[in-house]
Formats: sequence, C-alpha cells, structure tokens
Amino acid sequence: MADRREDVSISLWLKNEPFSVGALPSPPARLTITNIKKIVPYAKTKGKAGFPNLSYSVWKHVACNKLQLPEDVAWSYFSTFQMIHGQESEQLMEWDRKVAKASDQQAVDAFRLQLSVSCLKFVLFLFIQHIHKISLRASLVSGSDEWPLRSRSPDPEGRPVSVNKELDENSSLTFVLNNLNEILELLIEAEQKSDVSTGKDILLAFESIEALDFLIEGSINSGSYVRTLSEIAQFHLRSGSSKTSKSLSFRNLQSWLKSCLSQNPFGVAACIKQGRQLCWPMTGESKEMWIKKKRGRIATNAPFLPQDLVKGYKMIVMSQMNRMTIARSSETVKGSTVKIHRCHDAFIYLLSPLRSVSIEKCRCCTIVLGPVELSVDLVRSEQTTVVAVCRRFTTTASRLCAVHVKTPNRPLVFGGNESLMFGPYHTFYPKLEKHMTEVGLSSLPDQWDKPLYMDSHSANAVDQHLNEDNGCWEIQNPSAFYTFTIPFEMEGDTQTIPGGLPSRYLKASTSRRQQIASWQNVIGGSRLTSDQSRAFHSIVSSRFQEWLQLTGNDRQLDGLVSAFKIT
Repeated sequence: MADRREDVSISLWLKNEPFSVGALPSPPARLTITNIKKIVPYAKTKGKAGFPNLSYSVWKHVACNKLQLPEDVAWSYFSTFQMIHGQESEQLMEWDRKVAKASDQQAVDAFRLQLSVSCLKFVLFLFIQHIHKISLRASLVSGSDEWPLRSRSPDPEGRPVSVNKELDENSSLTFVLNNLNEILELLIEAEQKSDVSTGKDILLAFESIEALDFLIEGSINSGSYVRTLSEIAQFHLRSGSSKTSKSLSFRNLQSWLKSCLSQNPFGVAACIKQGRQLCWPMTGESKEMWIKKKRGRIATNAPFLPQDLVKGYKMIVMSQMNRMTIARSSETVKGSTVKIHRCHDAFIYLLSPLRSVSIEKCRCCTIVLGPVELSVDLVRSEQTTVVAVCRRFTTTASRLCAVHVKTPNRPLVFGGNESLMFGPYHTFYPKLEKHMTEVGLSSLPDQWDKPLYMDSHSANAVDQHLNEDNGCWEIQNPSAFYTFTIPFEMEGDTQTIPGGLPSRYLKASTSRRQQIASWQNVIGGSRLTSDQSRAFHSIVSSRFQEWLQLTGNDRQLDGLVSAFKIT
C-alpha cells in the first residue's frame, strides 16, 4: 500500500534479510518479549558500554547471567546480527584473521569483548526471533488467526502453500503489523511507557526512527532509489514532529507505518511473479529442449533491479530441478540470494560468490556452492550433500544429509534433524580464493567440526555437541572420507583446497592414493596376456558400471557428458 499526500506517493516494505537470514528457528525459552523489553533500560545503566552501542560484554552478561543462555548461544545471536547489519566484508575478514591468530579461547573472548552493536537495532533483532513462535493463547484471546493462511506468498510451482514461516514474506509482514505497538514500545524511554499504555500520545526520539531502518525501507514516488525509513520519515512526517527536539509523534508514526507497509517488491513473491525465467540447459542440451521438457523453473529479479541495488536484493529462485545437472558461474549468479526449493536427484553447481542460500525440501541432491557471504540454510531436506564456504551454516528438520562446509562460525543445528554427517570442506575450483576474498571469507578460522545444537526448551541441551552419540549428527570418519572433484574447466589461480585438509583426513586421503598407486603398479607388473588383459578390463568395467548404477553416479556422469568450460 502506498501513502499519498500532496501528490507524493510513499511505499514502505520490510527488508528481506533480517527475517530470512536473521530470524533463527527456536528462540531460547527465556528470550521472552518481557525480558527483551528490559534490555534497553538495563543497558542505559551501564553507560557508554551499554548505550547507544551495546558492547558484547554487556550482552554476554545479560544473556548468560539473566537469561541463562550458554555463552555460545549468546555469541551466535550477536554474530548473526553483525553479519546481517551491513558490516563490511573486509572488516569481517579482518576479525576472522584476529580470531585465527588467537593463541587460545581466552584470547578469542578478549577480542569479542571489544565489539559492540547498535543497542536499539539489536533489541529489534531479538524481538523478530519470535516470528517463529505461535501464541495459541493470544490467538484464542483475539479470536483471530495469528498466522493467517490466506494471501500467502505463491509457491514456485503454483500449488497451494502450507504454513511456512521461514520464507513466507506475508507472515513477516503480518507479524510486524500485529506487533507494531510492542515494537515501537521497545524504542521509547522507560518513563514514557505508562503514557502509551493509558492511550496518551508521546514524542519518539529520532534515533528510535533510525533504529527502525534495520527492519524497514521504502521509496518515494515509486522511484527506483531505495531509501531508509528515517530518510522517508524526515520527508513525510514533519506535520507530526517537533522540529526543535527532532522527535516524532508515536501515534502518527504507528498509523503511518500501518497504512504504508506492503509486500517487498524485491522479495521471493515478486521474483516469482515478475522475474525473468532463466533457461539453463544441462550439458549438451539446447534451450529449446529445456523449454519443451519443462524441467523446472528458475527465475531471477536481476533484470528489473537498479544497477546500484544488487547486494541483498538480487535473487534467484530455483524450483523442481529434478534428475539433472545444473552448472553456472556468471554475473547473473554473482551476489545473488538463492532459494533452492523442492529439487530431487539433482546436481547443482553455482560457482560464483553468493549472498545467501536457502535449500528447502530437497532430497537426494548434491549442491556445490561458491563462497556465500552470509548464510547457507538447509531446511526439511533429505539425503542431500551440501558443499560450501560460508559465514554461517544452519540446518533444521533435515535427515541423512552430508555437510562439507568451511565456516568461521559454529554450524547451528536446530530441532528435527536426524543422522547428519559433518565433514571438512573437500574441494576447490580455480576462482575459489578470488571469490572468497570478494565476500570477505578466509580459510581460517574453520569450525566445521563444532556444530552447536540449539534447543529452545533447555539451555543445557545446546552443549550436546560434547557428545556425538546424541543421534542428531556425527563427524565423518576419515576412513569414509574422499575429496570431491568439481568436473568443470575454469580460469583461475586456486590449485588446491584453501587451508588444506585437517591432518587426519589428509592422512586418510594420502593413504588411499598410495593404495591406488600400489594397485596400478601390481596390474602394470602382472604380465597378463592380451586375452587375460581384455578379460580383466571387462570384469572391472562391468563391476564399475554396476557400482555407478547402484550409487546413482551414472546419472551424474550422463548429465555431465564430458567436462566443459564455465566462463
């Protein structure tokens, strides 16, 4: 919805990333709305360490001592906020280097205590964690659906959509509109809250409006230039403001936001409805054959994005890529937010630097990604292998999946997962290190083997990583480890896995190569006759074909046909 005043049209919408990347499943039980409201008043008692910037030391005290959260969980929320709050990739890379050089955990903790974030924006970030929680009591009291099933974002295949709070933009919008009063109350002074509760109007400090920039943005007169909420508020709400104190009317702002907030024009729904369909044929397959077979849908909003509006806005939605091999490295893919949805028996290679990637309801897939600036999120998938360098990895309600990631943060394992396997990052392609630098990722630190189990019901449950026998996940046995070869030609300087392999996996890989070389020497020195050699090769070939069919690798080879060059 757009607001018009004196021939000026204003449109507002929710940003994508705070909700799609920042809102984690299963918020801790003690991270209640009531407790969140206490953070700002408490932070202000800590002087410059608490407000306007909240230091990690103060947040750690609140999280660990008052909310009784384990320190690793406290850091996960703090680092997630830093990740999505526009921190420059160069700065994040520099922080990673400092952590990698730290002599012990005490040195790492000392470095973290130097960091700080915007207190008001961080409190908003904590509030939206509740988007994944359904309050049955509130629904009964209000007599309405807290999570309406109508007017939801379209399914990529055009089918009716079930409730999906992870990716549904309308749920995010409904959540904010239903809780707008409480959101704004987070930003007012403690002594003003009684006035709001009695229906009196108050003036909201402009720094509070600037905090809302974390969640809301928009445009004026349908322009292509995206502005922050505070910029638009300065332009539009002067009639309800006190020019001397640079503050705004609480009720005026609340009413204006409710009237103007609408669906994000750069979100998933808009990409599906208005985006350009991409025709990415398999190796050896023409675009005409692709269209004729209607193998699936790939859409992007890149063509209608302004040139200066790419980071965090460019999107690719891939749906029903079934029984095929897709391999791309291009400007269209570069920097995109990628949604991979309902694919099965597919091999997907996106070898460009990416913004973020969600993999949802996929099964029996192998997904190899270029470096991901933010997060790779695996949701409700089965028997899927994910290979990526990323700043954060999360998995929810997935089973029998193999995860090979290089990440400076501990992988976050939420509820509903079963039989996950974590192994070291085990591949490379020629432009990998160049792409890693572009998105601010280094080879160290690498915490792929330290998954953190996140449980909303028990603070103690998050420490189950100390016991791999919890049935949720395990670290790959080196005896079952193999490196992964990306079968495409590209130009570039990377010739090996950045940072190398962990010692026990390197030892296992070296031992296997030695066994292969020994076997080849035995065959070479066996002095078989021509007939014996043909019979031997026939047996080996037959067994190899059986193995290819049994493992499904024959389909991957058929899809590849032969190695080809990616530009």
